[in-house]
Amino acid sequence: MLTIRLKDDYIKLGQALKAAGVAGSGVDAKHMIQEGLVQVNGETEYQRGKKLYDKDLIVYDGETIQVIK
Repeated sequence: MLTIRLKDDYIKLGQALKAAGVAGSGVDAKHMIQEGLVQVNGETEYQRGKKLYDKDLIVYDGETIQVIK
């Protein structure tokens, strides 16, 4: 499981994918999200601007990423 440490109160989904290293760029993250390949807390997410908070879980391609404060 990968983790992302929050610097502020939240991080946007596209930024989180880049920070975790699963997306090489914002464009890559955008396509991954728009194609329905990313889940947040068990739900498929289509908004790259989705705000993620402490303890949220992202799943992409079998990899789990946890957001922590």
